[in-house]
Amino acid sequence: MKKEVFIEGMSCSHCQKRVEEALKKQRGIKEVEVDLREKKAKLELDRNIDDKDIKELIEDLGYEVKKIENK
Repeated sequence: MKKEVFIEGMSCSHCQKRVEEALKKQRGIKEVEVDLREKKAKLELDRNIDDKDIKELIEDLGYEVKKIENK
């Protein structure tokens, strides 16, 4: 299963790395690719994770999740 998470508030490579590392620590997320320019994270999951949990994780870091799409 794949998801794309659209994130507002990332402004530098430090922000990108912070989001990437937090998502990589989340159980069930196999691969993470955060694109600073496009303001989104591409996730590959090995189990179902509720969008609410992903949103909460990112917003706890101080960023805003605009939407999450299942791919």
